[in-house]
Amino acid sequence: MPAPDEIRLLADLFALAADPTRLRLLAALLHGEKCVCELSGEVDSSVSAVSHQLRLLRAGGLVGRRREGRHAYYSLADDHVEALMTMGLSHVRE
Repeated sequence: MPAPDEIRLLADLFALAADPTRLRLLAALLHGEKCVCELSGEVDSSVSAVSHQLRLLRAGGLVGRRREGRHAYYSLADDHVEALMTMGLSHVRE
């Protein structure tokens, strides 16, 4: 049985990923690193709204950020996030 702290962290992870906009952002990042402007167009949301959601995803450890000058590029944090998204999508498509 997982420890209580592990259960709480897992619940936090699922709560963070439960928002449709955040899931669309994670799905867009399955195809590689993107800047906020690209993501804004892909998820049909304002740059401000996308930036806010990316801050939450970054704080939750689901995405990472790389700065290049004044621009920030986002990607999935690691292979675990990619696997979660891929397995989740596979499950709902069955």
